[in-house]
Amino acid sequence: MIQQEGRLSSRRLPIRYLLVLWVLVLSTIAFLDRTNISIAGVQIAKEFRIDNSRLGWIFSAFLVGYASFQSPGGGLIRRFGQRRVLSPCMVLWGVFTVLTALVPPNMRGAVWVLFLVRVALGASSSVMYPSANQFVERWFPFYERGKANGIVFGGGGLGSAITPPLLTSLILLYGWHDAFWFCAIVSVLAAAVWFVVARDAPEQHPWVSSEEFAMIAAGRGDVQSGAASGLEERKASVPWRRIFSSKEVLALMGSYFTYGYISWLFFSWFYIYLAQVRGLSLKTSAVYSIFPFISMTVGSLVGGVSSDWLAHHWSARVGRCYLPAFALLLTGILLAVGSTVESAVAATAVLACGAGSLYLSQSCFWSVTADFAGEFAGVVSSTVNMSCQIGAAVTASLTPLIAAHFGWETSFLTATLLAVLGASAWLVVNPHARLAG
Repeated sequence: MIQQEGRLSSRRLPIRYLLVLWVLVLSTIAFLDRTNISIAGVQIAKEFRIDNSRLGWIFSAFLVGYASFQSPGGGLIRRFGQRRVLSPCMVLWGVFTVLTALVPPNMRGAVWVLFLVRVALGASSSVMYPSANQFVERWFPFYERGKANGIVFGGGGLGSAITPPLLTSLILLYGWHDAFWFCAIVSVLAAAVWFVVARDAPEQHPWVSSEEFAMIAAGRGDVQSGAASGLEERKASVPWRRIFSSKEVLALMGSYFTYGYISWLFFSWFYIYLAQVRGLSLKTSAVYSIFPFISMTVGSLVGGVSSDWLAHHWSARVGRCYLPAFALLLTGILLAVGSTVESAVAATAVLACGAGSLYLSQSCFWSVTADFAGEFAGVVSSTVNMSCQIGAAVTASLTPLIAAHFGWETSFLTATLLAVLGASAWLVVNPHARLAG
């Protein structure tokens, strides 16, 4: 039993928002660690003597591990809690980031060793967003989850925006190996802070006031007369059959597959696209490649707030389903236009808008999943996220192959087609559906 006595009566900023801002930091670091290889890709390709197709395999390795461990990671989060799972896994992904830099390029099978290290990095990183969604489900009422997820996933754009200039500067000054050491150290420090300040549920946190706890508990739909821990209630077996027979889950998985495919065009290939296709220097590419990720950050924050506002003032279907459908459709249009313009500046601007439009939909995937799954939010969100990472792995390997045979315009048009399909999937999602029936 959790004692509610001795709680602080009031604070200027609610504890849940202090914690979600640190999750934003963790999300930023997560994308620093997963996109740093795309910035170092040119140097790695030269050092390991590989072409873009084989470099694409290395990019995909992270996503193979990430996708494969989504469901196991969700199970661990549900059993042990997001705090005790996320913190050590962050330390592990720091370790595998260092090991990436330690693989000798001249050893026998060096490329395969590098591939396996990246798979392990992806596996250790797989718990990041299922942990975040379990945190949001426990710490935020229904009507704030869009905003909370918008803050969380703003870190994806922020981390990806920081990575090109930061890593390029470090690589030019010290080399890509030392740059990866820097990323690892930051990860370990952030993990330590999260382990100290976070708790799995507000009823466990001594800093949460009784007023804030009552509001959270009422808003998440499980007001408790006593101080029973939410963790004790989450011991029921996972209803896998209901999860995989739900049209909501299947539609979300299909749409999130297309989302992952499109987003990783930017995360894995945009920097190289600007340097090799648009003919920009490495420094100029680093500057130009920031803009899609700034746009993603803004899109994520605006999308989260807009989703909550539309759901409150119009309907849950408008705020949670029609908004992401519109965002994905607009993304497809902007990708088609941006890939055909001749000017590198214009192409960057239009494609950056496409990236921002894509991220308008981000928080809806996770908010709908949290609302639908309730106590199983970590498990269901990891299942949905698995499909996103499969899409990301496909684009990391398939994009250079399409570009080599049919040109880069065709690569972007493929993403356009998938965006339309992803938008269509949202039309069958019922935002009021619940896993518990």
